This record gives sequence, structure tokens and C-alpha cells, in this order.
Amino acid sequence: MSNEFIFGIHAINAVLDKDPARLIEAFVLKGREDDRLMPVINQLQKFGVSVQQMGRKALDDKAQGANHQGIIAKVKPAKQLNEHHLDDIINACVARGEQPLLLVLDGVTDPHNLGACLRNADAAGVAAVIVPKDKSAPLTGTVSKVACGAAETVPFVRVTNLARTMRALQEQGIWFVGTAGEATHDIYQAKLTGPLAIVMGAEGDGMRRLTRETCDDLIKIPMAGSVSSLNVSVATGVCLFEAVRQRLS
Repeated sequence: MSNEFIFGIHAINAVLDKDPARLIEAFVLKGREDDRLMPVINQLQKFGVSVQQMGRKALDDKAQGANHQGIIAKVKPAKQLNEHHLDDIINACVARGEQPLLLVLDGVTDPHNLGACLRNADAAGVAAVIVPKDKSAPLTGTVSKVACGAAETVPFVRVTNLARTMRALQEQGIWFVGTAGEATHDIYQAKLTGPLAIVMGAEGDGMRRLTRETCDDLIKIPMAGSVSSLNVSVATGVCLFEAVRQRLS
């Protein structure tokens, strides 16, 4: 895989904290030396990362117009996890005395939605985010920026066959709850404690048929207004934090 660019203070700080060896070089806005940016630059230089100053247009072009907050870094690709890593992730949860909470995203292709889902997952204490290799957004600089560092902290697992992975996890005691408009009961009536995976479908289309059929239970978010559905990242946050609420009580 080729090297990639990430941008924004939170995303670069997350790489510095978790895996600074990924950093190759950095580019900062010429003349910017404020209290938010200088600590990042100092950390980069501490790890021997070359820091170059650039004009605003050159920096904007490198970020392809995204909000870079005055800093961009060229990094080696993050380590790609696959289905074989899930056993280690679940075993680590058990060793810590925790009930695994997983998030499955079946076909989320918009990088902004993926980044927001990762941010929700990090805040909710999700052990891993699982996506299919096909029809899923990759981890890009845009995803990292929207995720505010969560793309570097939450294990991101790409699997070849999502339904097969789900069945393997079910054999280990993971209960899969999928979100679907045709569900007969809502999220507040569902039991979301214990080893759990919440499954969210693609923007607009929802879960694929085989994914839906593999779920142990289907739930919906009650809608009182005129809109029929929520953005996938908003719905993900609602579902994850209802699970957190139940698990805390």
C-alpha cells in the first residue's frame, strides 16, 4: 500500500501517541506559531520527523481543500487488521473483565460518515469496528480528520466475508443486533448488555440481505418527526450509547 496524508492536529497527535514510526514528514502553514500547533511541531521534531513550511495555497492543495488546521503529515499506511485479529481483541476484553462491544458497518462508503462512526465508537468504548473489504470506505486522511484521532485508536478490521465472520463470532457468544426499519421493536426495548455487536447498514440501503438474516435480533430507532431515518453516524451514536447506558446500569 502507498503512503498517505493525514491532516489536522487531533489526527496527527493520535499517530504521535500511538505509532510515531508511521510518520514520514510533515508540512505546516508558513508563519503559524501558535500555542496549539507548536507542541505538535515540537513532538514531530523530537521523533526526528522533517517539518517543512508551506504557503496556504500549497497546503490547501495537498489537503485537497479539506480543513487541515495548518498541518499535514505524510504517513505510512496503518496496519490492516483482518478477521484473524478478532480473537485477540475479544480475548483481551475478557482478560480485562469486560464484555466485548463491537460495531459492524455494512457498506458505509462515505468517508465523513465512517470518520464520525469511528469517533462514536471510540467514545463508547467499542473494542473493534468491523467492515467488509468490498463496498466500504477505506481509512483515508478525511476519515482520520473527521474521527479526531479515533481512526488511530479504535481497531479497524476489514473482513473478506462479513456474514461468515459474524457466524464465527456468534459461536464465541457474541450477540448481533442489527438496525432495520422493518424491525418490530425499538432500541429501548432491546437487551444490549453482554457480549454484543451492533450492526449498522449502508447510507440509504441499510444492511445487505445476508447480513440482516445473520443478525440475532433486529431493532429500530423510534422516529417521532417527519423524517424517516437518521444519518448513519447519528444512528450509530444513538445505538452505541443506549448500549453504554444499559451496560453501566
